Amino acid sequence: MILDRIWAPGPEARLLPAEKLHGPTVAVTAIMTFAMIIVAAAGLALANAASSVAGSTQSKYVVQLPAAAAGELPALVSAAKSIAGVRSVSPVPQEEMRRTLEHWLGDAASSPDLPIPAMATIELAPRADASAIASELRKRVPQASVSAESAELGPLLGLLRALQWLAVSLVILMASATAAAVVLAARGALDTHRSTVEIMHGIGATDSQVVRLFERKIAVDAIAGALAGSLGAAAALLFLAGGIAAAVGGLTSAPLDLLDVAILILIPIAAVIIAVAVAHRTLLGALRAAL
Repeated sequence: MILDRIWAPGPEARLLPAEKLHGPTVAVTAIMTFAMIIVAAAGLALANAASSVAGSTQSKYVVQLPAAAAGELPALVSAAKSIAGVRSVSPVPQEEMRRTLEHWLGDAASSPDLPIPAMATIELAPRADASAIASELRKRVPQASVSAESAELGPLLGLLRALQWLAVSLVILMASATAAAVVLAARGALDTHRSTVEIMHGIGATDSQVVRLFERKIAVDAIAGALAGSLGAAAALLFLAGGIAAAVGGLTSAPLDLLDVAILILIPIAAVIIAVAVAHRTLLGALRAAL
């Protein structure tokens, strides 16, 4: 459909040449395509980060003993290892907990008078019953409290998902703004070439033939703008990825996978399709209203 709008027969092409790009339409399409790709990439990266965090903490739990019962940590570790469904148990050294507390308490964190609870992390096997394991562990060590790591990260995951939906909303808004700009460009082109339209109608041209003539021009402008915006967005994303990798010493995993890249590639294609579809409807409606 798009190709039909671009390659018009020779006589039609000479009526409204598409080789000379319309600057404002190309610029708006390029800017919107660039912004949509960047925002969509950020949303996809956030979605991947949320999935990674949720997946890494889904089967991990923290068991804590009060400072008065810290001496029961070896018994807690032994009891946890004997429960079916527990894959591994790792006690948290007191020195590590004190180093963590130094960020808030300073030198007071190293004081022997500071009560420090005992903690251990537990990783469950796939499809293990977490509630049953926690109940059994509390039976064996009554002073133990069990909490899921995912519960601690709940606010962070909620924020990541909110930002993800915000990115989706922004992409939709920018696509709507692009459609509105195409409407204005189509009406402006029709007004500018009103005399050409009247001549075509006078020699028997149909509304569809006239619309196709203008669609060709708008399709070429949209493709040029989408291509420019895509190249700019690709360069920006590669620059950002390189900067992040250099700052953190390399990425353990890519923030975007092949499916995400395929989605980003579809954005400029969708922008061109939307531009042509909106132009077709706008021009056809305007011509019919003028009759």
